[in-house]
Amino acid sequence: MKELAHSSPRRGSFRVFIVGGGTAVLLGWRDSTVDADLHADRDEIFRDIQEIKERLGLNVEFARPEHFVPPLAGSDRRHIFIESERNVSFYHYDPYAQVLSKVVRGFARDIEDARQFIVAGLVDPERLRSLVRGIPSKAYAKYPALSPEAVRQTVETFLDAGGRSG
Repeated sequence: MKELAHSSPRRGSFRVFIVGGGTAVLLGWRDSTVDADLHADRDEIFRDIQEIKERLGLNVEFARPEHFVPPLAGSDRRHIFIESERNVSFYHYDPYAQVLSKVVRGFARDIEDARQFIVAGLVDPERLRSLVRGIPSKAYAKYPALSPEAVRQTVETFLDAGGRSG
């Protein structure tokens, strides 16, 4: 985060969002992640990302939950502030959107991360249910591999298991 902030353009301000494994590492749920998933409100913040990646030996992906699952209402108001450095403010991406994406993907590590969001009190199961039920059917048009019923059922199964896998 410091390297990205120090390389940021001097004019203007930026918001960078940490997603997925990066959130899990920063919150202490994991020691490491394969890559750092990032999203920003303005792409020019990433102008030096190749040099930063190479110098620090990092793998960076530009991803956010809406690349994989339909958006949840109010997501832009649920990002969690981490810190500001220079003219860059860092946030954990909306925990509800992260949980939905992880549960739909369904890998064991993703399910454990999703469970940790609930254990940490960052996601309320009933609110998650409500948000997922509130996704309009037409929102699934951009996600041909997903169906509203399958997504709702996957989330229900996860929550009915108490946020545990299997």
